[in-house]
Amino acid sequence: MPEPAKRAAELREKLNYHSHLYFVLDQPMIPDADWDAMFVELRAIEEAHPELITLDSPTQRIGATPSRKFKPHRHAKPMLSLDNAFGEDALRAFNGRVLRQLGLAPNDEISLVGEPKFDGLSVSLTYKDGVLQVAATRGDGTTGEDITPNARTIRSIPLRFSCAALGIVEVRGEIVLDRAEFERINSERKERGESEFANPRNAAAGSTRQLDPRVTASRRLSFWAWGIGEAVDLGVTSQMKLYDWLRDAGFRVSGEVRMLDGIEDALAFVDQWTLKRATLPFDIDGLVLKIDDWEAQTLLGST
Repeated sequence: MPEPAKRAAELREKLNYHSHLYFVLDQPMIPDADWDAMFVELRAIEEAHPELITLDSPTQRIGATPSRKFKPHRHAKPMLSLDNAFGEDALRAFNGRVLRQLGLAPNDEISLVGEPKFDGLSVSLTYKDGVLQVAATRGDGTTGEDITPNARTIRSIPLRFSCAALGIVEVRGEIVLDRAEFERINSERKERGESEFANPRNAAAGSTRQLDPRVTASRRLSFWAWGIGEAVDLGVTSQMKLYDWLRDAGFRVSGEVRMLDGIEDALAFVDQWTLKRATLPFDIDGLVLKIDDWEAQTLLGST
């Protein structure tokens, strides 16, 4: 490999690695000045050798020209909405339906996964051979908007998987804005005489759906993965194993995910969050309970 190509590959790998440590794991290992120096060196190499620019290069996060409109993107698999359940009776009724449909006895227990439901903008990220190709909003569940240039500016969205994965993998999750950044953005908008966002969710959506990616880049958005759509066989058979795979691939996954052994554990989990939700730095829109075993999920269907 010629020297510029070899050095560019080394710099991309180092920069992506340290970006993952900083923006996903919150565990920086080098000073910002060192990261900046490597970035400047990589950009200089790419300017001298444009043929060396790759989709996963950190220099490509920001730089797309403003668009006049968003292109539609049809999801390979629909992004379905969730069923709601309010109160203990509704949760017990849900558990009863699950047990009956799986042919289990009323007193049997089935493993569930509990997690907070992020109150942000749901998006789908399509990767080919581990490299980000398309980012799209949920839209109506079947067709969303292509926001790829904007999504690339969000540092917690990997441009390339940290693990090997050939073929198509569609990662789904939420773009979120924390309350502190929400207040900062609204304060600036108020000073400029602009209308303020009503809540962090609207601010996250408005920040992501900007025709100029530089506006998106100026706001501290984060991406949290919670599922997959169309995908090659990842060797995953449960929801918890999927979360392990997503972390290995370089994504942020909520640290509040819990394995729950049956309905009583699930009810206790809900009770804990009645008070705990106010301690989070971002808004949530309730909790999500998922069947852990994917074979059981398939038998039950998806909503």
